[in-house]
Amino acid sequence: MSTIENQLVTVTVNGRTYERAVEPRKALSDFLREDLELTGTHVACEHGFCGVCNILLDGQTVRSCLLFAVQVDGASIETVESLAAPDGTLNALQQAFNDNAGLQCGYCTPGMLMTAKEYLDANPDGGTDDQIREAISGVLCRCTGYQQIVESIRAAASAGKGA
Repeated sequence: MSTIENQLVTVTVNGRTYERAVEPRKALSDFLREDLELTGTHVACEHGFCGVCNILLDGQTVRSCLLFAVQVDGASIETVESLAAPDGTLNALQQAFNDNAGLQCGYCTPGMLMTAKEYLDANPDGGTDDQIREAISGVLCRCTGYQQIVESIRAAASAGKGA
């Protein structure tokens, strides 16, 4: 029986470069949470269905549970921890979610925020409610009914601050 050797991965996460030896079969979500101690990325279904683990990989939303950490060698990643200022001050999108009750239990919130960030980066005016709903349709929320989330994204766009 052969043993699997760890592979060296270098990745920039939230502007900081990390180099770690990881097991080839380790999910990116587990790498972020366990190896880098960035626990803002939540994990739910682990099958890519729910979108709760969404992060930005080179500016594009991806489900971190569906990628292996070794697949992102050399990439740039943004997690929900990248949104707030170093002193903990919420960014405009986070504040809009807070002000408009865009979160309830909070479990989907990190994935929803990162999905909304990508959407607002591409659509700073916010677009229509239908476009916002389409953009966030890949993230399941069991609490809000989505209306408050749409209102939160609209408020962030209206503030002219997007993400």
